[in-house]
Amino acid sequence: MASDAAETGNLQSLLTQLGAGLDDYLKFDHPDALHPSKRWREHLNQALPREGIGIQGVVAELVQQIIPNGSAVPRPGFCSFITTGATTASTLASTAASVASPQRYGLTAFNFLEALSLEWLAEMFGLKSVQGVYSSGGSVANLLALGAARQSAFERIGRDPAADGVDRRVAIYASTEAHHTIQRSAGVLGLGRRAVRPIACDARGRMRVDALQRALDEDARSGILPMAIVANAGTTNTGAIDPLQGIAELAHARGVWFHVDGAYGLPGILDERVAPLYAGLERADSVIVDPHKWLGASVGVAATFVRDRELLQRAFTQEPAHYLEGAVEQSGSTAPILEHSLDDFGVPYYDLGVELSAPARGVVVWALLREIGVAGIKARVERHNEMAAYVAQAAREHPNLELLQEPTLSICCFRYVAANVSDLDLLNQRLHRRLIRGNQNLPSTTRVNGHLALRPCFIGARSELSHARDLVADVLRLGSELAA
Repeated sequence: MASDAAETGNLQSLLTQLGAGLDDYLKFDHPDALHPSKRWREHLNQALPREGIGIQGVVAELVQQIIPNGSAVPRPGFCSFITTGATTASTLASTAASVASPQRYGLTAFNFLEALSLEWLAEMFGLKSVQGVYSSGGSVANLLALGAARQSAFERIGRDPAADGVDRRVAIYASTEAHHTIQRSAGVLGLGRRAVRPIACDARGRMRVDALQRALDEDARSGILPMAIVANAGTTNTGAIDPLQGIAELAHARGVWFHVDGAYGLPGILDERVAPLYAGLERADSVIVDPHKWLGASVGVAATFVRDRELLQRAFTQEPAHYLEGAVEQSGSTAPILEHSLDDFGVPYYDLGVELSAPARGVVVWALLREIGVAGIKARVERHNEMAAYVAQAAREHPNLELLQEPTLSICCFRYVAANVSDLDLLNQRLHRRLIRGNQNLPSTTRVNGHLALRPCFIGARSELSHARDLVADVLRLGSELAA
């Protein structure tokens, strides 16, 4: 009978076995988890174990039944969701943290890297005079930024919304292309999802500043408190970048919090060919980015940057807990009087967001940047943008392809066309399903100006230009078969 006693000193051997299984998985020569040949569900679908099988048995099942039947997301040809498989550096760092720092508090090396890596991110993206906090993803990162915006807007009129609640109508202004987590944040913050005012976009999917100004004017006449303007630095739909400079000027003139959602697209600023589109970013009151997207971190790493982190503390502080109060010195320094990592909790990240228990995420970002540096991240961003540009050029040149929107970053929206097919939306929908079942090149679909589009988003660290070429070739081959 297996016991729950710690198997000290056995990690190296077990991780070697697990690593071999993961290396084999990353060859990507296995069929998809739902392939008819797979029988993993029959093996795993067992009753609650009354007796354990031991750690070696668990590792064997991981390697033989679970890892080979994992997600398609890490495949080099996966270009559907804006998420990707973790790089090796990220995997190693998150594994190290799970063992050596299961919580981010305490003055440890892991806690130190929380702050240092946030500083590195801010410097890499040209963000000055900001402070950050990590969270689990863009949903929470936007929530934190808008929580700070709510606190700022109400404190200006002498209210503390976190302590006393919201006592009047407010508005958040976001384009029709903004991520739906903006509406969810408004709901969670007690403002109501309908507090988000949808602002019209131009044909390229960018917020129209004139429409934003009209909405602000209308709400001013109605006595609605303007809480925040949300701009996109790379929409999830098409990769469009809103006119940040014009929005920043209007936000500044009206005294409204200016938030930039760069969860996906903020790293695009490293590509000098599109960097000018980010002018105005430096005037943002808050900015978010998801390292688990373009930077290759394991899923569960997002960063929120604000100019005044005290707003986050006032918005999200928790009431004192007796079991924690007095447990540490909380000197706020690293003076020699501190003799143990639990003499001080370090930066109180648990009071700057919605998580008390949270993993050490900074070590993952630190590892990514230590491995390849800013130059490596820049080269990856440029490569992926070139992949989208390749698809766009192919769509311009081939008579059976149509480019539906010029790419800005690493997303390209296009479709297959055929003169003998009247319902092109249906044709491309069927083509997309054939691509997915082929399990090699896996884009998503979206709608652009009323048309169904194939939408590859290239962000995977293992994705190369050859994968963009393969995608175009597959679309042409499958489109020809279906149109016939």
